Amino acid sequence: MNKDIEIESKWKSVLKDEFEKPYFGDIKSQIIADIKSGKTIFPPGKLIFNAFNLTPFDKVKVVILGQDPYHGKGQAMGLCFSVPRNITRPASLLNIYKEMNRDLGIPIAEHGDLINWAEQGVFMLNAILTVIEGKAGSHANIGWQQFTDNVIKSISDNKNGIIFLLWGNFAKNKKSLIDSSKHFILESAHPSPLAGNAFQGNSHFSKTNELLISQGLEPIDWNV
Repeated sequence: MNKDIEIESKWKSVLKDEFEKPYFGDIKSQIIADIKSGKTIFPPGKLIFNAFNLTPFDKVKVVILGQDPYHGKGQAMGLCFSVPRNITRPASLLNIYKEMNRDLGIPIAEHGDLINWAEQGVFMLNAILTVIEGKAGSHANIGWQQFTDNVIKSISDNKNGIIFLLWGNFAKNKKSLIDSSKHFILESAHPSPLAGNAFQGNSHFSKTNELLISQGLEPIDWNV
């Protein structure tokens, strides 16, 4: 099964057992069945593992956990919170930008493409990696969460000093997967407007860089 997965080689090695488990075959079968029935799946197949390919396992320094891919046409690109440059910035991402501006004085970008973060070691993982067009959460129960829970555990078990940014209750519920004795966990409200302004003021971007510098690592240039 795992020979069919186009994913960065170290991730492929770390996750090889997951790719060979029955549940992962079930995920693939469900996606194929949905496509055959005329449904459109986001992100496109080549971008499902985009977060893994843009941030190789050995390069991961920061983890941002999202929930579900955007389900509008052209939005999902395999990185949580990120959208391609020609797509309108979602409200949650705009609130992220506003906090970056407050925290670090970074100008609010006119686009929503976060590839620059990924290439610096910010692993942007959605707990659910696919969605049916127009139907939020439609693939929440096909097995992806078992897979991504094990991704989080693999990072926790095999690395040290990773900074996990847990925004909102869904992400905070993943805290039990992370060994807090060897990693850093920063929690806050979700950047969604539904949380009001609770995300503002968390200073997660400057705090992340302080933690990286304290470990002798390059800070993240949060400009996009």
